[in-house]
Parts: sequence; structure tokens; C-alpha cells
Amino acid sequence: MKLLIVEDEDALATGLKFNFEQEGYQVVRAGDGPTALEAFRDADPPFDLVILDLMLPGMSGYETCKALREIDNNVPVLVLSARTLSEDKAQAFDSGSDQYMTKPFALPELLSRVRNLIERRGARPVETEPPANPSKYEFGDVCVDFSRFEVEAGGTTHNLTTTEMDLLKYFVEHEDTVLSRDQILDSVWGESSAVTTRTIDNFVMRLRKIIEPNPASPTHIVSVRGTGYRFVANPDVSAETVD
Repeated sequence: MKLLIVEDEDALATGLKFNFEQEGYQVVRAGDGPTALEAFRDADPPFDLVILDLMLPGMSGYETCKALREIDNNVPVLVLSARTLSEDKAQAFDSGSDQYMTKPFALPELLSRVRNLIERRGARPVETEPPANPSKYEFGDVCVDFSRFEVEAGGTTHNLTTTEMDLLKYFVEHEDTVLSRDQILDSVWGESSAVTTRTIDNFVMRLRKIIEPNPASPTHIVSVRGTGYRFVANPDVSAETVD
């Protein structure tokens, strides 16, 4: 497995590289955004995961993450930052990151998150309808291609990140079931101290912008006040939603 560590603090980057190499990973370091993007483009074989700091010289981690997503929308990106404000985390997720850890951090937790993100990306058997093509699922005017991390809606194809696809897949697998935010958090993100239930709301908003005909009045991912969300593949136009 091959990791790209984007960190300008030399001592920390050296320590991360050493520890991940002890775990059997191949590690490449980059001290700034442009260097990271060049390494990412030229990588052969490609990287399996990116660990990204936000406070980088010149090009911020947010900008670097957006640029990475233009190259590869599927590679897991784990932000490792000293920034602790919820606004920073929301901006990181909006830029395309999958997980967020704050410094200082516990090494075993970081190793676990990296391992889980890579495993989730690598093994994606899909057990949803239609049975003739299990990698795809259709509802309304939406077609989800789980194998390509793509969603076609309203004639437009959208590329989803790993976590966005995990969340949509979880909704599809639990169609018409009321899911609490805690259930979603545990099932999609797992044990993640830096991720809160508010993060789920932000990701739901992003999915709604893609799959809903009118994101302001959603009919597929419906809010259940005080609890969480319910996915409805074929909404009854006469049914009352509680968003």
C-alpha cells in the first residue's frame, strides 16, 4: 500500500513516514501542495491514501484537496490538522476530505483509520437492486454506479468521494428505514472522535444537491425531526415530509 503524506513540519513528517513504513506501507513525503500534486500525478502505481495537513506554505490544504479531487475523486483523503474549529472541519469536508483528525493525535488511532479507509475503498461488494447489475442502482431519474463512484442525475454525471458513496450506499441498503444520526455515524464513519453528527448533516446536504430535483424540498433523503434521516427511493408525492 502506498501513502502520500503532505506535511511541512519536518519532524512530524519524518515520524509519520517511519511509523507507516514499520507497518509495511510505501510512503512518499511532500512539504507543500504543488509538490504533492506533482507526486500524485506521477505516481505509478497510484497512491492508496493521502494524509493531508491544512496549514501548508503557499497553497493551503483546502486548495490541495480540491486539486487532488480533480485528479482522482476516489482516493481516500485523511486530514491531519491542528485546526480544531467546526468551521475548519466543515471546510475540509467540503473540499473533499473523507476523515479529519486533530493534532496532537494517538498513533494507533491514525493507523487504524488509515487501514480502515483503504479497506473500505478496496472491497466494495454491492448487495442492492437491481440483481442483473449489482454495481448499479436506479431510483427516480438517478442512476448510481457504485463501482465507478458516479451518480447520474438530471442528465449530469457527478463523481462522489469515498465517504459520499459510503453514505449513499448505506441509505440505499436501508431504504425506507428511519436511521438515527448515531447509527449513520457508527456505520459509515466508524469510531471517529473528530467527526460529529453535524458532519452527517453536511454530507446529506451535498448528496441532496446531487440527487434531489429540488434540494430545498427533498423527497429521497428525508429528514425525520429529532432523529435522523430516511431514504425513499420512490416517494409518494402525496406523502408529507418533515424536512
